[in-house]
Amino acid sequence: MRRETSTGHRSPVTGHTSIVIGLWLVPLLCAVATHSVGAQDEGLKPAVPYVPTPQVTVDEMLRIANVGPQDFVLDLGSGDGRIVITAARKFGARGLGVDLDSSLVAEADGNAREAGVESRVRFLEQDLFDTDLGQATVIATYLLPFAMLKLRPRLLQLKPGTRIVSHDFDLGDWRPDRMTYVRKNVFLWVVPAQVAGRWQARLRIPPIERHLELELTQRYQELSAHARLNGVPAQVWEATLAGDRLSFVVVDTTDRENEASLYFEGKVSGGVIEGELIRGVGATRSVTGWRAVRGQL
Repeated sequence: MRRETSTGHRSPVTGHTSIVIGLWLVPLLCAVATHSVGAQDEGLKPAVPYVPTPQVTVDEMLRIANVGPQDFVLDLGSGDGRIVITAARKFGARGLGVDLDSSLVAEADGNAREAGVESRVRFLEQDLFDTDLGQATVIATYLLPFAMLKLRPRLLQLKPGTRIVSHDFDLGDWRPDRMTYVRKNVFLWVVPAQVAGRWQARLRIPPIERHLELELTQRYQELSAHARLNGVPAQVWEATLAGDRLSFVVVDTTDRENEASLYFEGKVSGGVIEGELIRGVGATRSVTGWRAVRGQL
């Protein structure tokens, strides 16, 4: 078993190439991690174990994140580089890995050359907390809980739709969008757009124009919603936020003789939501566009 060192704010678990998981070991490692963060000014370099993540877990992390040729994968704590190298070799992506251990960075470079993907991946000796996260469409991590929670505010500021994938350790009360298990728990989060607040829309559904007022309360990607349609309270069903994609259903009672569900699908871009609106189902449905703005019309 090799050992690596860490300094400053880096978690002693270098993502994806990390500790042997055992319930008896976690409290000890958490204590070491806390000591590592507090020891930066003293120049201490506590050593911690290093064990590669199983390749099948690596594969599952990239599969659940739906990585493809259009993606740029950023591995925070890249170890021997297997996450980024697998993303390039099996999924056609580009990527960057960062790690504080220079010997592991050199090893990752060599592994990339051996895999024939050195033109699509890079590895840097760098603190993950000093790394520009905005360049990534997918971020891979394997960090202890204190580091995950420290990283969380920065992750939430990323472009909506950015995917974050981890194993073993989660992001606290930010519940994952998906979770699987292949030798280890694998978690996926999709950075949600910020949609909390009041939205207004005029819906052009012949023969009557409708005015929608939508009030959204948000906790990460989880929503609660209330609406008024032409001034009348209307219940909102199935409010779902996935990255920058918002969907919900409102029952249209404007015409009491012809009630129908309104199915909203839209993309959030700053203070505007635009997308498709379907009224009704089957042969009786009608399709139109809709546009909502934050605040007053």
